[in-house]
Amino acid sequence: MREFNIPGQRHPEKAHKPDQSQPKKPDWIRVKAPTSQGYKETRDILKSNKLVTVCEEAGCPNVGECWSHGHATMMIMGEICTRGCSFCNVATGKPDALDTFEPGRVAHAVKTLGLKHVVITSVDRDDLDDGGAEHFAQTIRAVRHRSPETTIEILTPDFLKCDDRVLEAVVEAKPDVFNHNLETVPGLYPTVRPGARYFHSLRLLQRVKQLDPTMFTKSGIMVGLGEDRQSVLQVMDDMRSADIDFLTIGQYLQPTPKHHRVDRFVTPEEFKDYEKAAYGKGFLMVSATPLTRSSYHAGDDFARLREARLKKLGLS
Repeated sequence: MREFNIPGQRHPEKAHKPDQSQPKKPDWIRVKAPTSQGYKETRDILKSNKLVTVCEEAGCPNVGECWSHGHATMMIMGEICTRGCSFCNVATGKPDALDTFEPGRVAHAVKTLGLKHVVITSVDRDDLDDGGAEHFAQTIRAVRHRSPETTIEILTPDFLKCDDRVLEAVVEAKPDVFNHNLETVPGLYPTVRPGARYFHSLRLLQRVKQLDPTMFTKSGIMVGLGEDRQSVLQVMDDMRSADIDFLTIGQYLQPTPKHHRVDRFVTPEEFKDYEKAAYGKGFLMVSATPLTRSSYHAGDDFARLREARLKKLGLS
């Protein structure tokens, strides 16, 4: 059995790579270690329901703040990913079989935590014919049944090796927000996201809107990987061409010396500039800060996103 707290076993595909120096983090990146009672209660509920969270597996810097308020991003279909992206801290390898009881446990945890908005993500499952699309749909339906007032946001893999029709199963389950991250600019895909295809991911989000024009779509990228400003602005234009509603931009942080190096720390002022540019391009909602992550403040952001659409339609 692999010990996932040992980097060499967690990321066997990276073990042979030379160490990359990790620059000192600036003051605006640093966060306090989680110690609150709310954090511990959330951790215990997740543990008792045998649930995995991307908060832990990806080493999110916001875990202390989010869990203190009972907010956690559920990661379904196990903790082992079939991809080996150079930026990601989720373990890579051969996953276990799907747990048919997992959707029910997720729904129970959402009910117990009293979540008004939940984010559900997953590892990539290239070993499955449908990439886990039906498992996503079952989880959405289970949460909807137990907590009908809870809004549901999903953050999906790209279903790259699947029939185009598998996406329909997820959309038909009616999540409130369909999120799939482009992660970085297309020029960096060969080194940052080698198992994925930029235009496939873009097309996936475009197809969601074609299948259900009322569904909110969302995507995000990291900066500080080696991109330049013009390439980020081009990604924004590509996203708007796919009618994506919500954009997130956050600072890339290097999980271990074996991961992709941090090219630089983007300043808060630059993030503000990206936010202004994105709103100018027509996004309904933009979150662009050093600590922005896909699910950070997702509930509050969803309320603002819905209000922005109503205002655009002249209904607010």
